[in-house]
Amino acid sequence: MPAPRIAFIASDAPAAKRALARLSKRYGNVEVERASVVVALGGDGLMLQALHRFVSTGLAIYGMNRGSVGFLMNDYEESGLLDRLAAADETIIHPLRMIAIDAQGKRYRNLAFNEVSLLRQRHQAAKLRISIDGRVRLEELICDGIILSTPAGSTAYNFSAHGPILPIDARALALTPISAFRPRRWRGAILPQRCKVEIEILEPDKRPVAAVADHIEVRQVARVSIAEDRKSSARILFDRGRNLAERVLIEQFQI
Repeated sequence: MPAPRIAFIASDAPAAKRALARLSKRYGNVEVERASVVVALGGDGLMLQALHRFVSTGLAIYGMNRGSVGFLMNDYEESGLLDRLAAADETIIHPLRMIAIDAQGKRYRNLAFNEVSLLRQRHQAAKLRISIDGRVRLEELICDGIILSTPAGSTAYNFSAHGPILPIDARALALTPISAFRPRRWRGAILPQRCKVEIEILEPDKRPVAAVADHIEVRQVARVSIAEDRKSSARILFDRGRNLAERVLIEQFQI
């Protein structure tokens, strides 16, 4: 089997830049257009950027942690990279597609591999109406915001907001409120993966809301529609025995 043609990409962190120089010298570094695999050097932020950049190109992405948490990254080790790539487990993930309409009626379409978040923009809490597959399920939610998370993203912002961790192969999404004020006892919902979630912003002039798909923000939104995009996909590679399903399972038993 021929050696993979590796395209290295790196974050702006000094440790990532140093790793880029050393690994490029050791293994070579081809243009992305000629690559058979992308190796991302940085943290989870870089991995998310890579997923957006290479979505549906067919290129697999193997991350090595030169950042902080690195949940989506493999351990950094300069030696044995070719063997690790050859033995790696692959996970295919599908993003959410967010369609946001702002106060002027302009429409925005963005993908989110982790989550779509709606966040209040000012001191007053947001007022939201939530519909699932065209049926209103919560007439009014007063809160700091709300998160719709994929299984891959359920350990991130969703979990910090006390949402559930979903197994990576769960056919479900996590809908989690952020600091819900009314109704106080509503803690969110686990929804079918193929459902369509629509969120209407109530009193948008008085209580403006921003919508964020991973790292892409739209401000002053009036309505947001979110559903899984099965036509888009990304391939992530993990070291044998440390794939994404295993990492998510480990997170559920962290104390």
